[in-house]
Amino acid sequence: MAKVTQSKSSIRTVIEWFGTTLGQIIVAIVVPVITGYVMVKGFIFLRDGEAPKYVIALVAIIWGVGGVALIYYITNWLIEKLPPKWMARLQPFLFVGPAVAILSWYLAIPTFRTLVTSLYDRTGEVFVGLDNYIAVFSERIMTVAFRNNLLWIVFGATLSVLFGLLVAVLADRSRFEKFAKSLIFMPMAISFVGAGVIWNFIYEVKDAASPQIGLLNAIWVGLGGQPQAWTAMNQPWNNLFLIIIVIWLQTGYAMVIFSAAIKGIPGELLEAARVDGATEVQVFFRIMIPYIMGTIITVATTVVIFTLKIFDVVWVMTGGQFATHVIATQFYRQAFTNQNKGMASAIAIILVILVIPVMIYNLRQFADEEAF
Repeated sequence: MAKVTQSKSSIRTVIEWFGTTLGQIIVAIVVPVITGYVMVKGFIFLRDGEAPKYVIALVAIIWGVGGVALIYYITNWLIEKLPPKWMARLQPFLFVGPAVAILSWYLAIPTFRTLVTSLYDRTGEVFVGLDNYIAVFSERIMTVAFRNNLLWIVFGATLSVLFGLLVAVLADRSRFEKFAKSLIFMPMAISFVGAGVIWNFIYEVKDAASPQIGLLNAIWVGLGGQPQAWTAMNQPWNNLFLIIIVIWLQTGYAMVIFSAAIKGIPGELLEAARVDGATEVQVFFRIMIPYIMGTIITVATTVVIFTLKIFDVVWVMTGGQFATHVIATQFYRQAFTNQNKGMASAIAIILVILVIPVMIYNLRQFADEEAF
């Protein structure tokens, strides 16, 4: 009889615990949902209001920041009331969950929808299978785009990394280090569209339609040459003139990262090498390069990802004309000029596939503590 009573008591305890835990979990989910719903209604009310725009903007900022903070605070407080086992399971999702939701909504779902659209015709209504992908790899204009992107990687990414590393090493022991690095990093403050406009003036050629002459042509004419249409020349020179712009922009980024890595090399290690008779070239190749190799790989992969997706500079400078088009400009033309949804989606998916391996490798380097 005592055993039966004890068994019933244990079952009752388990039921009470389960009910309490389940209730707390439900509350921990329902309360943030209700709070988020109230926030959305508040934003709709602000949007439809007739108050001055600056008042609406100010209230929206306060409402949004305060609402997000309130959701986190309430949810975290409720989760901390759960048993330790459940708290340990749920609390990480409180902070990771919103980021995962945002990435899913704005990245994963659109990528999947683009993949589906790439299997249909230009109207998005007739299923054509892999025809769009076959067209991408068989059209000559896309072959040129792939070749141009390869030029951007080989010359743009490589020279950006090399020049960034060279400047970081040379300026490290200079009396004018801060001034020199500031000048080289300054282009990073300019948008790529702005950089394209600036270099359009530099490459400007004097003709009947444009009485102005660019800086490069002014120098060229001063040396006895004739004005040249630098960005309309035959391949591959016009692409190389465009690549110079990105090298000018990205060298400062690479320099800053490399400079920080170089300053992390123990001074005793470098001094010991010099005392042992190593030249500066030997110190550079046998100590500095191996020590910051992780950083070099990370910066290189980052710049490669960027050059794969290059669009702004090409579009502003040439609009993709004169055989300077790249994958991204062809996507834009197919999507917005030709109104070919299927082909544009196929190009976008191919670009994603090209970027993914480099991105994964880059993330692995970030996870390696020895890289920084």
